[in-house]
Amino acid sequence: MKTMPFNSACHNFCVTLQVVYEADLQMKDSVKTAVERILDSYLEMNNHRKTPERYAILHAVYSINGHFTLDELGEKLEREYRFPVSRATLYNTLNLFMELRLVIRHRFQGTTKYEACYDNNSHCHQMCTVCGKVTEVRSPEIVEAINALRLKRFRKDGFTLYIYGICSTCQARITRMMNTKKSQNQTNDKQ
Repeated sequence: MKTMPFNSACHNFCVTLQVVYEADLQMKDSVKTAVERILDSYLEMNNHRKTPERYAILHAVYSINGHFTLDELGEKLEREYRFPVSRATLYNTLNLFMELRLVIRHRFQGTTKYEACYDNNSHCHQMCTVCGKVTEVRSPEIVEAINALRLKRFRKDGFTLYIYGICSTCQARITRMMNTKKSQNQTNDKQ
């Protein structure tokens, strides 16, 4: 009899997770539909062809969570979509997507990475200057502050903020190295 509430709670939790998962899928589908419409409109208005490459690249970009390089995108298209495209096509298509504000380009410590940005034009990154790890940071306070900022003769569309520092993993490794070096020096001093 005591297991009944637990099973009920477990069941309710699983149902909640399923609802959240389905809502997430619907949101992703609505984002994909919206970006397809933006691309369709641009191509039609400018009398450009609606090529399968452009749409395959768009779908691949919006299926990636986070940042990606040109090579990673090419590998994903080849591996998961069975749709190999040339590096030039990838580059030109990503430039088009940047013009349409569907993709943003980042330069992280000598590496160029891209990110889908249709539903996330304003965000912050923390970057480790030791290992190069990049983590996205959610900060409503920063978004509010920038949105409240009044600029003369300039319309804000979004922002990206880079916060440089040392991640906890690298900091721990540096501390361990310093402590080891310190204890070795103390051992040498005693001799």
